[in-house]
Amino acid sequence: MKRRALLTSLALASSILASASASAQNDKPLRLLVGFPAGVSIDVVTRIISEKMKDELKRPVIVDNRPGAGGRLAADLLKAAPPDGNTVMVTPIVVPVLAPMVFSKLGYNPQADFAPVGKICDFSFALAVPANSPVKNLKDYAAWLKVHPQEANFGSPAAGSLPHFFGVMIGSALNVDMVHVPFNGGSALQSAVLGGHVPAGIDVVMEWQQNAKAGKVRVLATSGAERSKIMPDIPTFKEQGFPEAVGQGWFAMYAPAKTSQATIDEINKALNNALAAPEVRERFASLGLEAAGGTPAGLQKTMHDDALRWGPTVKKSGFRAD
Repeated sequence: MKRRALLTSLALASSILASASASAQNDKPLRLLVGFPAGVSIDVVTRIISEKMKDELKRPVIVDNRPGAGGRLAADLLKAAPPDGNTVMVTPIVVPVLAPMVFSKLGYNPQADFAPVGKICDFSFALAVPANSPVKNLKDYAAWLKVHPQEANFGSPAAGSLPHFFGVMIGSALNVDMVHVPFNGGSALQSAVLGGHVPAGIDVVMEWQQNAKAGKVRVLATSGAERSKIMPDIPTFKEQGFPEAVGQGWFAMYAPAKTSQATIDEINKALNNALAAPEVRERFASLGLEAAGGTPAGLQKTMHDDALRWGPTVKKSGFRAD
């Protein structure tokens, strides 16, 4: 009896210690690495979901901005983080999909060093021309470029950005050699298009909204598979007869490789519940973003599909970052 009582006591003590250990681990903050400065769209998005996720996970969730190298600094930090479920990264498509295409050397391998958690949101691009342009729609634009090939220039916020590569994709779809003109950010691009210094510009849909409403630019098409919810009157490239010109950007969440599936599933559930909240979806919509969600496997498939989609375009552009 004494031996049985002793074993029961030991089992109970072990259970209490395990429970206390698990509780202590769950009390540790979940750190959301963001490789960009506070105030930019991906930081705002991360802070919106962090508020919801902490309630679901019942643990603190903190945003850790580590700007540098276009998000690659945060990726290096994620790679080095222990796979204990206490660190994840929120990042745009550029870091896991496009960077391996344009850098000869990276400090990380997205396939080997990251574990997908889930997609957070999608966003589209738009092609716009000055309000006084003779071009009224996308077919006009294609015909106009055939007659005026010297005007086949388009601006983007930066060399190597998704708008840059989408411009190359448009050129392939229209069978026109488009010449890229990089600008130093979206504001500089907007000014150049408004001033007629460049015949057309490509940027995320939200960036064109204010000037389009004011009648200062004319948006010809958006890049998604479906119309943008913030510009529902503007047809997509696909709708206008150019199904090859479809491409979206996205933000997603990753954990370090070797993070347990149970931990990833727990964080994924909290992410999906946050994205399902009406107030979150409304905030995203106000930023020109569409809440996504889904499974880790779904994000892995998105990465694979987008690598196939963007790879030939990036190669055709000839752009190298190093």
